[in-house]
Amino acid sequence: MKILLIGYGKMGRLIASTAEAAGDEIVGVFHRENLGALENTGKIADVVIDFSQPSTLPAVEEYIRRTGTALVSGTTGYSAEELARVRALGDCAPVLWAANYSIGVAVFRRALAEVAAVLKPDFDIEMTETHHNQKADAPSGTAKLLLSAMDPDGEYTPVYGREGACGKRGKKEIGVFALRGGTVAGTHTVHFFGPDEELEFTHRAASRQIFVNGALNMARRMAGKPNGSYDLETLLFGE
Repeated sequence: MKILLIGYGKMGRLIASTAEAAGDEIVGVFHRENLGALENTGKIADVVIDFSQPSTLPAVEEYIRRTGTALVSGTTGYSAEELARVRALGDCAPVLWAANYSIGVAVFRRALAEVAAVLKPDFDIEMTETHHNQKADAPSGTAKLLLSAMDPDGEYTPVYGREGACGKRGKKEIGVFALRGGTVAGTHTVHFFGPDEELEFTHRAASRQIFVNGALNMARRMAGKPNGSYDLETLLFGE
């Protein structure tokens, strides 16, 4: 598989080394220092893998629309409008965006959706997410993914931390707390607090390798697919 890589931070470098070890070819690497050169690059890859920053979206859009190359994006921090633009690229290429490419997280999300549907509104929901001290956005893309699973219709209000005389906890709110420190790859814990009982669900990533393996797995599935905006869970579970 020929891969054009956008973003060359820790994730980008690990994707490159893992792909090359598996016999894939990195045919181009673009980041903030040379991103302008992307506009002069033709279709040279089977798939674009983008783990960069939201600010690169215009360049990514232009390239995908011009070349029709399959896109696997793991960039987080997008606004709702920006994410809609990513998905709209499905008009001219096969496109997959996911906040987290871990298979474990996909299962975690599905489980939380079912649990929340049963326990709401009698149980209060709180979530913590922990990442390394270099992460630039909060809450994490995975935390937002889990929120949408537990509250698909947007009936609850996310509360990002509490301070001072904030009053009693509202019945329809979900507390979200972002912890940053050290080299933590990613830990997400969801608490369901009910009358005299509590359920706690946690997913821990031991390293970024799980996200890299998942992204490359999805890249192989996306290369050659018909144009369209694809969903990670549908690709995994076939529903």
